[in-house]
Amino acid sequence: MFLKRILFRNEALIDAVVTLHQTYQIPSNAYVLDVDAIVENVKMMADLCHKNGMKLYPMTKQIGRNPVVIKALGEAGADGCVCVDMADARRVHEAGMKIGHLGHLVQVPAGETAAAVAMEPEYWTVYSLEKAKAISEALPQGKTQKVMARIYAEGDTYYTGHEGGFPAEEVVETARKLDAMPGLKFAGITTFPTQLFDETSVEIKHTHNYRTLLQAKEQLETAGFTDIQINAPGTTSSHLFEEMAASGVTQVEPGHGMTGTTPIHARKDLAEKPAMVYVSEVCHFYKNRGYCYGGGMYIDPVFPAYPVKACVGSTPEAAKKNLVECEIPNPAAIDYYGIFEQGASMKQGDTVVFGFRAQAFVTRAFVVPVLGISRGTPKVAGIFDSDGKVMGWPNW
Repeated sequence: MFLKRILFRNEALIDAVVTLHQTYQIPSNAYVLDVDAIVENVKMMADLCHKNGMKLYPMTKQIGRNPVVIKALGEAGADGCVCVDMADARRVHEAGMKIGHLGHLVQVPAGETAAAVAMEPEYWTVYSLEKAKAISEALPQGKTQKVMARIYAEGDTYYTGHEGGFPAEEVVETARKLDAMPGLKFAGITTFPTQLFDETSVEIKHTHNYRTLLQAKEQLETAGFTDIQINAPGTTSSHLFEEMAASGVTQVEPGHGMTGTTPIHARKDLAEKPAMVYVSEVCHFYKNRGYCYGGGMYIDPVFPAYPVKACVGSTPEAAKKNLVECEIPNPAAIDYYGIFEQGASMKQGDTVVFGFRAQAFVTRAFVVPVLGISRGTPKVAGIFDSDGKVMGWPNW
């Protein structure tokens, strides 16, 4: 779905990964990140956000919480990172980047509350007064923590298992209760998702949750609350920023937006350049069908099932001309291998390059940031696992 866009918008990324893989500088079963392109994307996003009075908190789980990229995000102008869970928070903190937002999709476990306090997140979302109380009790004397309330209303949309928060009709009472807790400062509201891709119109559309946020904001302002932060995550990229800011949104959290891999990026040429591919290798044949290594073949299911293709070859030019359909294992199975269409042109050891919407953190793939692709001088900046830890590949 994304491969054609990558070939058209960032051909140099494919050139680099084939060359690096064929010279044994990067492993098979690896997500390769074009750091130059990510930095370019984030600089553009940050400039547009700041021009419109918003904060930019990129999400890093999709790219395996990679420390090289996390550091680059700060240099590119991001205001911090959103951390989907404590695993994210630890990697962001270790990389020296500010934790802009914590606790939204995954609430902080009780036993890690003090550790999260020590990381000094700028904003911390809670779903309940009990979680807020735990933060209040863990804060050192004289310390203040800005907290946000996750809200919901009838008609809102959630992925299964993502539900939770405070009823939107009780937002004013909730804000007052949070403000009354020692050390806590009510700062704003959030929900997820506030945008989703619409296949029919090929557009990103706001969900009912977005309306819930804006209506709750009006209630808070009527009750006398000022400087309310409105955090509106979900399928965000730069083409939405001005409209969202005009509506009152103050925080956006692009994840796939910064790698040019949101659903709409697969269908349209937007400002963000595609910056991520998955690399494998032809490893054997069975009954005239080639097999390639798996381990990172989790394709985020934002589209209905579609034929997955890969560039296959031992040189960049050969690979770019040879697009081969590949059968990806069903999610119920372990993705040890991908299986190519029968009779496809390939040989053992050929590099395989996929372009799909990834979630590196749920896989056992390597993550490889590469610098210098835009200048024609690609250089591997390290080999990491999907949790951001340095790997000693090929030796441990």
